Amino acid sequence: MYDRLLKILLASMLALLLVACDKPQPPAAQATPVTQNFTLKLAETWGPNYPIFGDTTRQLAATVEQMSGGRLRITIDSANKHKAPFGVFDMVKAGQYDMGHSASYYWKGKDPDTLYFTNMPFSMTAPEQLAWFYHGGGLQLMEKVYARHGLLSFPGGNTGGQMGGWFRKEINSVEDLQGLKMRIPGFAGEVLARLGAKPTNIPPGELYTALERNTIDALEWVGPSLDLRMGFHKIAPYYYTGWHEPSAELQFLINRQSWERLPPDLQEILRVAMRAAAADMYTLAYHKNAVNWATMQQEFPDIQIRTFPKPVLAALKKANDELLAEFAAADPLAREIIDSQADYLARARAWTAISDQAYLNSMRDLQD
Repeated sequence: MYDRLLKILLASMLALLLVACDKPQPPAAQATPVTQNFTLKLAETWGPNYPIFGDTTRQLAATVEQMSGGRLRITIDSANKHKAPFGVFDMVKAGQYDMGHSASYYWKGKDPDTLYFTNMPFSMTAPEQLAWFYHGGGLQLMEKVYARHGLLSFPGGNTGGQMGGWFRKEINSVEDLQGLKMRIPGFAGEVLARLGAKPTNIPPGELYTALERNTIDALEWVGPSLDLRMGFHKIAPYYYTGWHEPSAELQFLINRQSWERLPPDLQEILRVAMRAAAADMYTLAYHKNAVNWATMQQEFPDIQIRTFPKPVLAALKKANDELLAEFAAADPLAREIIDSQADYLARARAWTAISDQAYLNSMRDLQD
């Protein structure tokens, strides 16, 4: 009797188990992916809340945080905090900072091939240069240079054409450049040195004091967009049109290890945000140049606008061409960059001549 009851009980349990197995089962609980957040530290060459340049880094930080839903944040240390406006390259390379915002031609003492990626004398305008970067091989050449240092560099915002600088005295001849102490960085400084000037580089926050105390005789900074607020016109009344930087592209520096730690989607967000911030800086700089130039004309009529005499410009161009040939002969990568820029300039300038330049000439003729 007991054996019979046990068999019935086992058969019932087996039947219940089979029925349960036939019922649809709830899906297995999915493992919730762990969302990792990243914070990148950025050092900038500029002081806190510096207009236009600082606007660019702040826009970058805001954009990446919004686009990433808070997964990627950028904190910004200005020059007053890290105390090394011209130390950005070394700090990012060493991993002290993940990113930097500065200008490539500041690093000529560390690698001469970095000179070419801000702008070159007698070279490309902003639209021409940006086209070279994004479509003419410029980005790839810049990557070659910065890869040697474990860094990545991306366009960081363009000032447009820069003015030739503020001078205490007029420049009427090449002889007037002899012994001239001038703040001017990059390849243009090399050019002026060849003609007997004494170029130097000074952090932005020290420029006015250096001019006021006669540490320098002249300086170039940017153009009306940023020069007006600096007050240079109070000391040096002669404001010359440009030759040395028909365009000037800043840079975003990134430590390669910091970049590679980011997942692919955050890398792309950062890449797109840098490009957007750089493009917006160009339009903002153009706007501020126009507004501040009108202010200069109205409120400071004593500013004397000058253009360098043709013999001076010819001497500068000759020195520039000689130096380019020497740099190219000494370094295969420098030759590749110089040749690439020259070839692209020739093609782009032909179009500029029959588009923008022809239009402006036509409008000028209508006014005459």
